[in-house]
Amino acid sequence: MTEPGTASGVTEGTGTPVVSLRQVRKVYASTAGPRIALADITFDVARGEFACVVGPSGAGKTTLLRCLAGLMPPTSGEALFEGAPLRSVPDGIGVVFQDYGRSLFPWLTVARNVELPLRVRRVQRAARAGRVAEVLASVGLADAGGQYPWQLSGGMQQRVAIARALAYRPDLLLMDEPFASVDAQTRFELEDLILRVRDEFGVTVVFVTHDIDEAIYLADRIVVLSTSPGRVAEIVGVALPRPRDQIATKADEAFARYREHLLGLVMSRR
Repeated sequence: MTEPGTASGVTEGTGTPVVSLRQVRKVYASTAGPRIALADITFDVARGEFACVVGPSGAGKTTLLRCLAGLMPPTSGEALFEGAPLRSVPDGIGVVFQDYGRSLFPWLTVARNVELPLRVRRVQRAARAGRVAEVLASVGLADAGGQYPWQLSGGMQQRVAIARALAYRPDLLLMDEPFASVDAQTRFELEDLILRVRDEFGVTVVFVTHDIDEAIYLADRIVVLSTSPGRVAEIVGVALPRPRDQIATKADEAFARYREHLLGLVMSRR
């Protein structure tokens, strides 16, 4: 079992990383003058990797994710998706936000919500139906296609949002604190769900969370940001065995060592 420690920000090995940030700096204008949100962020995410991003409040975690998604251009530096500069959100990236209630259309059924990005991409009707059935089954909602989002619990609505992001088979799934608004039991269920669908669909994941235990449980590597302006304080490789289990994994002594190490990093930079 590898002890907590620093990993390189640039992924080792052959092949083009799925997503990369190179000396990314993001500055916002404000009435008080320029505000630096991110300062010289550099790291890669390899194909098939599950990377988590943690840091204190105001560290720029959501800004970083928006740069990775192509939703927001860096002020300087470069964001790359499969080796090409990100100028907008490419078809190969799916995004799941925390506020699932606003991301789903209440007047559309669950199936129609999931189908929507496939319609935009002009996927043929028969293929759309097959994809929708596939992803709804993968998130445990095979029988919910005819219901409306407002008829579902919060956890089920977030499952719909995940299914929609997976429907067009993205290479990269970006998730911004997606389980923060659900109860603890539902959160554990959704953590196990995303690990399962990650394996099932072979998707690379970048997952922003404020919950250190969640990051340790999910991740292959954890990018720790400093307080504002956000910098990479450390990248921690997580060597806990897979498959992971909510009880056995979190009872592992190594899990506690990772928690202590990461808490020290986050608390010391507030």
